[in-house]
Amino acid sequence: MTTGRGLAAGLGALAVTEAGIAVALTVAVGWSWQQALDAFVVTNSVMGVAFAVCGAVIGWHRRRSPIGWLFLADGLGHATTAAAVPLLQALHDGGAPLGLQRLTATVFAWSWPWSIGLFLPLALVLFPDGKLPGRRWRPAVLALVATAPLFVLELGTSPEPPVPGLPPGYLTLAGHDALSPLWTIAELRTVLALALAVAALVVRYRRGDDVLRQQLLWLLLATVTAAALVVPWSFVAGTPVVVLFAIPLIPVAVTIAIVRHRLLDIRLVVARVLAWVLLSAGVVLAYGVLVTLLDRFVSAQLGRSAVATIVVALLVAPVLPRLQRAVGRALYGDRGDPARVVSRVGEQLAGSGLAGVVTAIRAALRVPYAAVATTGTVLAEDGAAPEEVTVVPLEYGGAAVGELRIGARSGEGDLGAADHAVLALVAAPLAVAVHATLLSDQLQASRERIIAAREEERRRLRRDLHDGLGPALTGVALIADAAANLLATDPDRARELLGALRAEIRTAVGDIRRLVEDLRPPALDDLGLVGALRQRVEHLVRRADGGALLVRLDVPGEVPVLPAAVEVAAYRVATEALTNVVRHSTASTAVLRLRCAGGDLDLEIADDGPPDGPWRPGVGLHAMRERAAELGGGFEAGPSPEGGRVRVSFPLGAP
Repeated sequence: MTTGRGLAAGLGALAVTEAGIAVALTVAVGWSWQQALDAFVVTNSVMGVAFAVCGAVIGWHRRRSPIGWLFLADGLGHATTAAAVPLLQALHDGGAPLGLQRLTATVFAWSWPWSIGLFLPLALVLFPDGKLPGRRWRPAVLALVATAPLFVLELGTSPEPPVPGLPPGYLTLAGHDALSPLWTIAELRTVLALALAVAALVVRYRRGDDVLRQQLLWLLLATVTAAALVVPWSFVAGTPVVVLFAIPLIPVAVTIAIVRHRLLDIRLVVARVLAWVLLSAGVVLAYGVLVTLLDRFVSAQLGRSAVATIVVALLVAPVLPRLQRAVGRALYGDRGDPARVVSRVGEQLAGSGLAGVVTAIRAALRVPYAAVATTGTVLAEDGAAPEEVTVVPLEYGGAAVGELRIGARSGEGDLGAADHAVLALVAAPLAVAVHATLLSDQLQASRERIIAAREEERRRLRRDLHDGLGPALTGVALIADAAANLLATDPDRARELLGALRAEIRTAVGDIRRLVEDLRPPALDDLGLVGALRQRVEHLVRRADGGALLVRLDVPGEVPVLPAAVEVAAYRVATEALTNVVRHSTASTAVLRLRCAGGDLDLEIADDGPPDGPWRPGVGLHAMRERAAELGGGFEAGPSPEGGRVRVSFPLGAP
């Protein structure tokens, strides 16, 4: 890799040196600026330095890319030609041998045509990755390479000297002018070669992603500008030579596109250029039409041109901002019209939901990527995320519910102020939609948990009935049959079987009572919530380690009629919390408080056990939290300065 970089730098330095020699020799032979310009010394020097330096930069950063080496060859061709012309003049003035002079003229004639006829169009076709746009392009590229010598022959075999009064080079044709039809074909071939390059760029642009299009916009802008200036020079006599100064725009654009395509927002440049071109064309057309009309109806004394200029200026003043807005909309979407963007987002919220919203935002702002996400979850996205992504927080009720992610356009490190203003308006309704989506997801998840819990409960009941109560009742039936058979023949044995039958029946009754209590504690139906809690508290007098425990009940004198689900949940949470105090705490006292206020049932179980760090959630805590969540209540549990504490709140409007 070091060798490749050194070679690229060396060839670039050689071309720059040749351009410097050309300048020095031009000064030495006493040529004026116009003479140097007419002899193509100035244009070839500029193009030689531009192509060579850009080729060296590409070769340094992208050693495997053929584009850098093609540019280096192009630059060396132009620089060699630039140095050959003043060198030929110096040799002629110094009386050097004629053969040496003609050899120098030959170098001039045969060096630069390869640059325009082969190296430049081939580099454009291979841009930006050094590969063809597709396999079907191979015949066209082979034709480009095979016909390149025709353009070189046209210019290399011309008998005209580089500068009048100097000797011509070798390898010239005496009947060169007689082959003018062939040379016209050669000129058309060069134009077709450049057209092929432009076509390749257009194909890549249509197929490419945002990064490739960003690269291609640089080159398309430079290529179209250069072609618009250089093509007339090839066919229209009298076109000034200075139009060739547009050609160096191409290597500069290619280098930026390959090495630093994010250097500048090329879309902004294109917007300004398009607006300027369209406005200029409109001004010229309007001026021509007005002058034609005024020539018929206005006398010469009034100054037709002055009147036309004033009218055009009055017309252009309001047109320019509108034209700029139109071009800006084509490149930046509707960011200049926030109401339109919000309207499009609202339509999608009412129809396609979040998926349609991100698609609408991406299309409205002409950005490569848009997404709506919550913590760790992308709810909807559209496009491919670039390196730079702007995050807009989405807040509902003062709390963050998600974020809107917008990818920066190619060439932009961040979105503009107009984009942020639009996104600030969009964020409010989008936050409401995200909040509603999250609530819907939570509701669906809650329903799934309820269904799963119901099915699990049914499975448990079936298992208990099948494995416990079923065999017990079967055993009762068998014992009863055996006792009946022995009642007449063996009364003592029948009496023993009846005793066993009583035991089996008691066991079955116990199983039934346990199943019933699991469904709904009977104490709630017999004593109510307060009575059931008082009964439970009276049985808790010692901890699991044998220490004494005093549990007090702090309840109001009268409790309103509670929904069945709230009664069961409150009782289960209270008993589970008290069980945890008995099993895990070293407290000596505990208090169970019950309050009904503000449409809620508040339950608190507090003990005086010493805090021993944060609680690790177990099955019991999870069960209590889920019971509260199922009814839309709140739940808190953990150590406090006084000991342990569990708080739960149930809305009395729960079913």
